[in-house]
Amino acid sequence: MPAPEFPVNTHRYDPYKTFKFRVKWDNRYVAGISKVGALKRSTEPVDHRTGGEPNIVRKSPGQTKYEPIMLERGVTHDKDFEQWANKVWNYGSGLGTEVSLQDFRKDIIIEMMNEAGQIAIAYKVFRCWVSEFTALPELDASANAIAIQSIQLQNEGWERDYEVPEPSEPSFIEPE
Repeated sequence: MPAPEFPVNTHRYDPYKTFKFRVKWDNRYVAGISKVGALKRSTEPVDHRTGGEPNIVRKSPGQTKYEPIMLERGVTHDKDFEQWANKVWNYGSGLGTEVSLQDFRKDIIIEMMNEAGQIAIAYKVFRCWVSEFTALPELDASANAIAIQSIQLQNEGWERDYEVPEPSEPSFIEPE
């Protein structure tokens, strides 16, 4: 018999779903985020060979690159996305003050939860900054849609927070 994929909840067979999550920065949760892009990294291979060897090209790991992360949410009066984006470029703020060099980078935490709303997995994303900001989507009088704003975060890496344990999931108890 294979080892259970969920050591604490051995009765669980289904992987976690993508629809329960939270994003945190500056030690608080950010309101209304409806979509988080994938955490993706790639390491470029470096080809090399020694002159005396047969015609075989060896491969070694080279530079690792972390892909940008897109965060989306419905347009509201919350200013978090815009205020962070303005730290990278604040139009009309005056010569020499367009960029906030001291605090335009933030570490963020992405928490993924189980169906019961318990934190199951968390990732720490380091030295993020806003490279793209969409304040308003294309507006269309004949559309039936939510207005979505987004920020694209450049980052310098991420790691799983292994301090977050697998939650002990509650079982359903039949009422008498």
